[in-house]
Amino acid sequence: MRDRSGFPSHRGTSVKEDWRAWLPEPKAQVFHKYVQRLESCYAMWSVSLNEAIELRQDGRLGKSVQAIGVSSGLCRLLTEPLAGMLRALQQHAKHYGTMPNAAPLDPANFQGQRGQRSARVSGLLNCVLFTHRLQFLHKVNTLGEMVEDLGKDFRQAADELTAGVSVDPKEMWDEVDTGHYDLNTCLREAVILLKSFLVALPEDQLGAFETTVREQSEPRVEEAPTRQHVIRHRRMPAIAGE
Repeated sequence: MRDRSGFPSHRGTSVKEDWRAWLPEPKAQVFHKYVQRLESCYAMWSVSLNEAIELRQDGRLGKSVQAIGVSSGLCRLLTEPLAGMLRALQQHAKHYGTMPNAAPLDPANFQGQRGQRSARVSGLLNCVLFTHRLQFLHKVNTLGEMVEDLGKDFRQAADELTAGVSVDPKEMWDEVDTGHYDLNTCLREAVILLKSFLVALPEDQLGAFETTVREQSEPRVEEAPTRQHVIRHRRMPAIAGE
């Protein structure tokens, strides 16, 4: 099988096979570079949030509010490059006709209603999108939207807790905990997608892909959140995996 550029496609027979597949050194370096960068951002955010939750459980509410304020900024440090990488995967696959494998999202890996609903829709569409490329593009787009929405919701909830304007602080603490779990799912799913993408990607397109990642990861101007968009609608995604 060949892609549009005329280079052979080395796509495996399944996502599981892709995950176990060996990558040539240039591809392996790209994979580990992006994964390590995202994992580092996730670790900082996760540690900050866990500290805030533990401080609240210990009754040190003032310090817990300070810690949750820090986690709001650290959340952005994860969601911006993660969403940027997902946009780059989508853009490159559209432009070059790359056809990676992609398994449908599993609702069981998500805690929130929005994440579970998106996963169910993904599963239904997976049955009618007959090409690997369309299945991949749909999953990447779905995850990208979830990452951006979850990030905005988490930051708004954390900011409300910090400002002391939350009507129901307990609910907000539950929401940020759920949002953390669901963004972790999105991260795991994105790493799996990246591996399948690199398995299928012709090696001479690595430079073009990295350029697209850089362009898509530039900080974006975010619209001011509206009160209606607060985290209330959520109960979102979690860990992913094949």
